[in-house]
Amino acid sequence: MSRAIPLSPTTQAPTRVRYGVLGFACSLSMITYLDRVCFGTVAPYLQSEFGLSDTEKGLLFTAFALAYAIFEVPTGWLGDVYGPRRTLIRIVLWWSVFTALTGLIFPIAGAPGFAFAAMLLVRFLFGVGEAGAYPNLARTLHNWFPFTERGSAQGAVWMAGRFAGGVTPLIVLALLIHAPAPGGGTVVYWRHAFWLFGVLGVAWCLVFWMWFRDTPEEKPSVNQAELDLIRGDEHRPLPALYETGEKIADPAPPFPEAVTANPPTTESLPRPATVRAAAPSHAGVPWRRLLTNLNLWTLCLMYFCAAYGWYFNITWLPGYLTTEFGVDQHTHGFWTYSLMVGAPLLLGSVACLGGGLLTDAFIRRTGNRKWGRRLFGVIGHGVCALCYLAAAFAPNAWVFVLFIALAAFWNDMTMGSAWASCHDIGGRYSGIVSGCMNTIGNLGGAAAGYVTGWILDMNRGHRDVGWQINFLIFAGVYVVAMLLWFRFDSTRPVAPEAA
Repeated sequence: MSRAIPLSPTTQAPTRVRYGVLGFACSLSMITYLDRVCFGTVAPYLQSEFGLSDTEKGLLFTAFALAYAIFEVPTGWLGDVYGPRRTLIRIVLWWSVFTALTGLIFPIAGAPGFAFAAMLLVRFLFGVGEAGAYPNLARTLHNWFPFTERGSAQGAVWMAGRFAGGVTPLIVLALLIHAPAPGGGTVVYWRHAFWLFGVLGVAWCLVFWMWFRDTPEEKPSVNQAELDLIRGDEHRPLPALYETGEKIADPAPPFPEAVTANPPTTESLPRPATVRAAAPSHAGVPWRRLLTNLNLWTLCLMYFCAAYGWYFNITWLPGYLTTEFGVDQHTHGFWTYSLMVGAPLLLGSVACLGGGLLTDAFIRRTGNRKWGRRLFGVIGHGVCALCYLAAAFAPNAWVFVLFIALAAFWNDMTMGSAWASCHDIGGRYSGIVSGCMNTIGNLGGAAAGYVTGWILDMNRGHRDVGWQINFLIFAGVYVVAMLLWFRFDSTRPVAPEAA
């Protein structure tokens, strides 16, 4: 139950409990990528063991992304209605169970289709469970961070996820057990990795349940100064710059410096008599207004294009390096292969944080929120398109990895802007808005999983041609994403009265 705290003048330094919240958000982001990248890393071994075609392997990637997309909005809505604490516990427990179940499926002699169908179902249900993690994290950050820190917080969350995804190949490959097969050759044991990752998710739930609360008002260790800092933006009149996108002469300084140099007092802020938690959104969600908002659809379609190209990094990349360049841990060594597979996400993790810091810094310095979000999206996706175009004609594995990693870097420069934009236009419905964006985005990932495999099978005798077609498509969708950023306006909320 939220507590109403009377305002009183204070010069005390704000506590930093919100950074503990950010720590939980980052750790959860890491676990999500640990689980999803694990499957892409073992996919070549699974394809061989189950005797799958490229189209069937692509369907396994698609099953996760499709379920993840379908259930984004419902679970984002649950977070807005019941709070992210209970919703995230359900999400993590569900996907941890199906992560572990992935390791319990074995091919059956004489019935190859049965094992494939079982794996397809588990992958779909795993996607159902993981759906809503990021929308609920977005809602959490909306509750716990002031406006001027949300882009940086979102960047940190995505940095943590990308970093975990980048080191996951190294972790998984280290866990794999290679043993002589009875009839000759080598058998690779990979299932225990999924069991270990499932247990990790359950452990996170236990600690999170004990420590986390939905709002700072519910957390006794949050002092008045930190609560003033978090809620200050909500009660300060919105300056004209956020309506028009025009620069003002003297924008407010960044919060951290302002708090350190001259701590705010309650007299300096035009606020009501009490500080309250963010307005509840248990009922009266303007679904029609949200789902018919052109600005929101522009953001969603941009994310569809971005996800279509980016999903290659966590699905097809390990197999591509092996089949097209002959690169695996036996030919190039454990560390080299792990680095090459993880490079896009490792480099992207730096960009996630950097992009989040830059979008917030741009807005603080110029006062222009519209271009503070838009600029980094335009640059990031424009350069990303060029990198994918170059990757299509890379002469060797190292040049290819360089361009793919740079593509991931520039794509992830947009992540802080994209997810902070959900706060900007969503307000107290930011969980639902984030869910809408991530739904459409993961439909892009689902489409990419199937279409990529289908194009390869259609060019089975000329796989190099098939891959060039795929990379040209990736470059093309990023050009579309860049153009959509020009159309998106972060100063136009979907429900102005709830912004």
